[in-house]
Amino acid sequence: MTGVITSEQVEFFKREGYLSPIRAFGAEEAAEYRRRIEAYEKASGEEVNKRLKIKAHLAFPWMVDLARHPRIVAAVQALIGPDVLLFGSSAFAKNAHDPRFVSWHQDSAYYGLDPHEEVTVWVALSKADSLAGCMSVIPRSHRGPDLEHEETYDANNLLARGQTVIVDDAKGVEMPLEPGEFSMHHERTVHGSPANRSDDRRIGIAFFYMPAHTRSTMARRSAMLVAGEDKYGHWDRDVEPEIDLDPKSLAFLDNVWSQYRDENTTRQVARA
Repeated sequence: MTGVITSEQVEFFKREGYLSPIRAFGAEEAAEYRRRIEAYEKASGEEVNKRLKIKAHLAFPWMVDLARHPRIVAAVQALIGPDVLLFGSSAFAKNAHDPRFVSWHQDSAYYGLDPHEEVTVWVALSKADSLAGCMSVIPRSHRGPDLEHEETYDANNLLARGQTVIVDDAKGVEMPLEPGEFSMHHERTVHGSPANRSDDRRIGIAFFYMPAHTRSTMARRSAMLVAGEDKYGHWDRDVEPEIDLDPKSLAFLDNVWSQYRDENTTRQVARA
């Protein structure tokens, strides 16, 4: 699929480090994905934020299909080329009048990727406006180096380690989204989102895409091919789910999550 984003939008992304909004699908389809996430929360007795942080797509075949959605993948290909791997994904939910937030940070801080060409796509499954605590970015911050993050482990911070960088809040640009729209930002673009002050939940899924030539600077890891071909073989393959909550793929997901939380295996790029 071509023409999802224009050449002018590609140039804007390269210059500013972000792009938003882009329509993936309609509000009714977004509502169905939201229903599935909330059904999982009800059945499991826990918020989607708890377990589905690193490779959320390994929990459900429908989330794998969403990661491979033609309009999303076409937009990513316009930025990083035809051969695309999915490095990871995270499901996020902020409840109505929820004090939790996502601090200013760079995705590149812990990813351990070379070169820095990863693109994060954030797909809105509910309205994500200023009141709901939509994502903001610091334009052109991707042009600088990897910044050292303070690991606060703040209980209200939705990031696993509460990793935070200090920036000028006044430079932030909001990226409001309607259900079914998505934003894109470069892995070095500083971004974050404040608390949800609205009367509804803010629910979305972030997908982390990289060109197939990307290498891991850490131990050998896994990824999922979403478009084109992998001519390089730098990554093992994710164990894709055959059914919802497939025990094999969930065991694989839990192992990756435990490794990420281990300070000895996942260190900040800037500090390392």
